[in-house]
Amino acid sequence: MSDRPVEFDDRDGWWLAQARPHPALRPFLRSYDGYWETEIVPTRMRTLPTRTAVVIINLGPPLLMQVPGGVPDREYGSFVAGMYDGHGMYLSPGGQRGVQLDVTPLGAYTLFGVPMAHLTNSAVELSDLLGRSAHTLVERLAAAPSWSERFDVLDAFLLRRLEAGPVPDPEVVRAWRLLNGDLALTVADIAADVGWSRKHLTHRFREQAGLPPKVMARVIRFQRAVGLLTGGAALADAAFACGYYDQAHLNREFRALSGCTPRELIGGQLEQQRVTTLAEPV
Repeated sequence: MSDRPVEFDDRDGWWLAQARPHPALRPFLRSYDGYWETEIVPTRMRTLPTRTAVVIINLGPPLLMQVPGGVPDREYGSFVAGMYDGHGMYLSPGGQRGVQLDVTPLGAYTLFGVPMAHLTNSAVELSDLLGRSAHTLVERLAAAPSWSERFDVLDAFLLRRLEAGPVPDPEVVRAWRLLNGDLALTVADIAADVGWSRKHLTHRFREQAGLPPKVMARVIRFQRAVGLLTGGAALADAAFACGYYDQAHLNREFRALSGCTPRELIGGQLEQQRVTTLAEPV
């Protein structure tokens, strides 16, 4: 029996089980998030651009999901959603049960062994990426008697993937850290720092992280603004703190990336958070 600490949280019909991954995995994902729904309540939710790839290991009914530019309402079981620069939608029939992993793009590049550019603005069944091992993982997670032991299974599986997977270029790793640290930096600034041309940086970064650095910076800025607004910041204050030219610029970016205004998005998120745990991280 595992002695891993697990925290449980009841969110109005959705239960969340959270634990920290193995230390070697923590640079790539913050937590294991298990979830199960105690009532059969159909849910539709907007998905947002995020600075992480989202992995759903599904132990319940499949989801219907539309990714930006994708086929409407395609059915998915366990899947990896890559980096994207627009909004989508998913529909749950209710009775959901599984594990969500929010993995950095470079972590996903190593763990799943494919260039993240292949997953940009798309979702791929886990079995299409990992073959039979994906089915085995789902079977072992479903059979585990506790969430603590499920997370032990995930540790062992992901550590094997981490050891065998490709290693991103040090220059791309450095560029990723710079983008997350200072949104005022330009692509030219980052290229000069890592010693590459802008063209080469853009090509290699997009291949391994999924989005060009300029677009990735746009997504990170958007997410920071969503976080501030969700926390109660005024629109003008969020625009200034996140480096938008003005409030009108923030409004245009929200419409482009989320398909709605800041007020519509935040109001909808606060409502949705009361009925589901599968919102994109902010």
